[in-house]
Amino acid sequence: MGFIIQLIAGAIGGNAAGMALKKYSLGTLWNSVVGIVGGGLGSQVLGMFGLAIGGGGGLDIASIVGQILSGGVGGGILLVIVGVVKKMLNK
Repeated sequence: MGFIIQLIAGAIGGNAAGMALKKYSLGTLWNSVVGIVGGGLGSQVLGMFGLAIGGGGGLDIASIVGQILSGGVGGGILLVIVGVVKKMLNK
């Protein structure tokens, strides 16, 4: 269940980053796809660095908030990275 929360939060984070940073936006569909991938990777990467937020991945409020934050941030960050790479390749 936690992984699904991260994926949904990633899609939301990717679209939010796309709306906030129009020059890196890939369009709603691709913002969502990249956000989902980033959301799935977000908490994994944070966990590798010992920065996991919330409990052990359960369904208590701290874990859910942590999954939302890590998924959303991961989705937003990956969207910006992909957007920057796309801009560089188009030059």
